[in-house]
Amino acid sequence: MDSPGLATLNRYLTPEAALTGTDGLTPIDRILDAVRSHLGMEIAFASRIYDGVREFTHIRADCPVPVAPGVAEPLEQTLCQAVLDGRLPALMHDASQHEAASPMPITKLLPVGSHLNVPLTLSNGQVYGTFCCVSRTPDLTLTERDMATLRAFAQLAAQQIEGDLDRQRSAADVTERVAAVIATDTLTVLHQPIHDLRSGRPVGVECLARFADAHERGPDCWFAEAATVGLGQELELLAVRAALKTLPHVPADCYVAINVSPDTVISGALRALVSGASRNRLVIEVTEHDAVSDYAALAAELHWLRNHARIAIDDVGSGYAGLRHIVDLRPDILKLDMSLTRHIDTDPARRALAHALACFARDIGSTLVAEGIETEAERAVLARLEVPLAQGYLFSRPMPVVAAQQLLLGEREAPPLIALADLQPVEKAKRQA
Repeated sequence: MDSPGLATLNRYLTPEAALTGTDGLTPIDRILDAVRSHLGMEIAFASRIYDGVREFTHIRADCPVPVAPGVAEPLEQTLCQAVLDGRLPALMHDASQHEAASPMPITKLLPVGSHLNVPLTLSNGQVYGTFCCVSRTPDLTLTERDMATLRAFAQLAAQQIEGDLDRQRSAADVTERVAAVIATDTLTVLHQPIHDLRSGRPVGVECLARFADAHERGPDCWFAEAATVGLGQELELLAVRAALKTLPHVPADCYVAINVSPDTVISGALRALVSGASRNRLVIEVTEHDAVSDYAALAAELHWLRNHARIAIDDVGSGYAGLRHIVDLRPDILKLDMSLTRHIDTDPARRALAHALACFARDIGSTLVAEGIETEAERAVLARLEVPLAQGYLFSRPMPVVAAQQLLLGEREAPPLIALADLQPVEKAKRQA
């Protein structure tokens, strides 16, 4: 990379370019401010070294400086390299007194008076870059004790940098992994039937995304990680497209429920995907793991989507799926979270809340679906509370689309309810995803 040159450097030689204390400082910025203040020096910076250049990554100063973060210059033209090579001492009280410092462009441009420099060394011994303090005037009071202080702060900075590098590598791994799934369309959809609690007949299925490493990492991890690298919406839309492809495998009198986050709904990307769907066949389940930032935008988009799908609110009674969510969005279906249905047969508080929500759903014209039903006792209590629909391991686990199709078709004639004596124990660790 070419040197910035005097013309380029002079662009930065303005008061506006001086990096003074502002909000949003990084940990490295704070470390630089602390060491600069402690040593009584005007400028402190951290840099990284790669491919024969030195790039400034962080600069803190109380005066105009001729460089800015992101500026890189040939390494051989820097005081830092001369220090690393041993041509200059790590502590210079007056840079003008050192012959090797004079040819460096920065020496006269700043100018450089006193200069302290130590390497930023990672735990594996790799020299990442340099950590420096500079004043524009000489300072004969600096001592080796000051150098020890600089080294201590440099070690803190190196630890922070190493953590940042680990996070960057992790993000790169996530990006590569998620992008590969999106590029190759390698996402599987399972169906979990939803049953009428009175008749036992299936009325629909919930589509659940699964990935190749399902035994190691659940789908929640995939979607959460994808969101951290900006690919959450793309992965969701891939799952929506995959779920819609399964619609022909579901009997005509059953519906297909698809999970979508509020942000993906607000984006408007669902319109093109569901424009040909029928309200009787498609349900969009709005899932929430974060607070909704714009209820008006979400409600407006759901209003359009209602032409082609019914709207469900997932995880009612858990997280952010609270009363405001229900009142503002006016859903067609409420899904009672499994945390409220689990052990409902032995918990009066859960029974009272489920009963209240069932009455509430009827009053606003919504249908209540209980999730996570695992025992006949739980099913019986919910039926007595007039909760109309349910899903869970009592009825069936999530299964391949063709298997679910066979189950749905097989239960049209004589749908049996599973007896308590026929149940196998269900481990808590294997509860509904």
